[in-house]
Amino acid sequence: MSTTPLLRSEWAAFRRPARLIALAAAALTVIALGLLSASANRSSCDGPCPAVPVAGDGSIVSDRFWFLHRDLGRQGSITVRVTSMTGTITYPPPDHDRIVQGLVPWAKAGIIVKDGVRQGSRYAALMMTGGHGVRFQYDYEHDVAGSAGDGSPRFPRWLRLTRSGDLITGAESADGERWRTVATARLDGLPDAVQVGLFATSPGDLTLQEIGLGGTIEQVRFTQAVGVFDHVAVTGGATGGWKSTPVGGMNHTDWEKLHHASGAVEKDGVITVSGTGDIGPRGEDGARTVETTLPGLVIGLVVVLVVAARHGARTGRAAASRPVVAARAAVVGAAAFVTGLVAVGVALPVGTALLKGNGIPVSPLPVPDGARVVIGIAVVLALCAVLTYGLGVWLRRGWAAILLGLSLVALPYAVAMVPLLPDAVAEWLLRLTPAAGFAVQQTMVEYPQVTAHYAPSAGYFPLPWWAGLAVLGAYTLIAVRAALGRGPGADTDWR
Repeated sequence: MSTTPLLRSEWAAFRRPARLIALAAAALTVIALGLLSASANRSSCDGPCPAVPVAGDGSIVSDRFWFLHRDLGRQGSITVRVTSMTGTITYPPPDHDRIVQGLVPWAKAGIIVKDGVRQGSRYAALMMTGGHGVRFQYDYEHDVAGSAGDGSPRFPRWLRLTRSGDLITGAESADGERWRTVATARLDGLPDAVQVGLFATSPGDLTLQEIGLGGTIEQVRFTQAVGVFDHVAVTGGATGGWKSTPVGGMNHTDWEKLHHASGAVEKDGVITVSGTGDIGPRGEDGARTVETTLPGLVIGLVVVLVVAARHGARTGRAAASRPVVAARAAVVGAAAFVTGLVAVGVALPVGTALLKGNGIPVSPLPVPDGARVVIGIAVVLALCAVLTYGLGVWLRRGWAAILLGLSLVALPYAVAMVPLLPDAVAEWLLRLTPAAGFAVQQTMVEYPQVTAHYAPSAGYFPLPWWAGLAVLGAYTLIAVRAALGRGPGADTDWR
């Protein structure tokens, strides 16, 4: 029998009501739980919620700091000497019983050129950091190391930003005489007048609390950075006086209200700027869109695995020929692909719309990334179905194939995506098992300049999507070869 009639025949044999109902139930479960999860996520604020910082490309960013600023024209510069940098960390571990002096590694104090004071506007900044030396950062995602890029700040340190049209150049010096260029950034479309000045900010102190069998969850505490500057000089087209402005919310915590308010103070030519927050590519508040809209994916996966394994076991007991085994594998994979395509294709966009309607910050998902997630998860379900179908043919026992398939795919995926096991164990599960294929759903990016919990339970996969898909494909190929080796004519060629 030729390929097309064989596939039609096997599809007719596969589409029993019970199987179709099971696959439809899997898709509906993914959709229903996704929409329920998205609907349950609502923003709650005392009064109107503050606007979420959004960069020019539509992505949600962090943009909160104290800014002492003035106008700067198309040609000009700002030069300062940073004499010290101190900070406060509230209730750090192990005892969480006191407020201490200290700086988190990405606390920042320095100089910045910014397109106004609107959150999310373009900028370039040169700064001292708490633990990474001098850094030149611009437009949220970009970070260039200056001196002492892997160590504590060294004081005093001279910093200079120079504007020439759309070009911003950062330079540093130990003595104010010999200057070293750190980096240059082109910020296309800057207006004639921008804001230039001094800033300070400090992200939360992140530590991990162990739970479960060694899993970890995030704990974040308030911090504040204080930069002390002198020899401040602004040249070249600057007009107007200095203004002191919080970019984003400030002075709301008990520490700021009762102990040390964020702000800028000048005395005898020395300027002290205090601030909290961050300037960077990740929003301080934001939804993990894919994970939030697809909590039912593991349930749908289990249903697909069970259907495929049982069908494979029946094929194995019937001792079907190799062409029949291959055709049935293709039919099972196609059915799983359509199930995943419908389920994710509905749950992801509709769930995202519900999150936005409920006031949850959602970064835009570019069309290529969204297509990769929807089609990629459908492909993963198809490969998982073919994998367990092959196990069923090989083992010839439905219960054994189901147990092995769940152990290889569903269990590693489920336990890795919740904070149950140590992060390192979860990462290795998603490197070495077929569950690695679910890396196709990752949309979050790891940034070295952002302190975060980069672990599977926080939405980060250890492999890129193509590598995870390759791991799953290799397992599937092995299972299919084992299945083909069990049928009649295993030792002969067939086409």
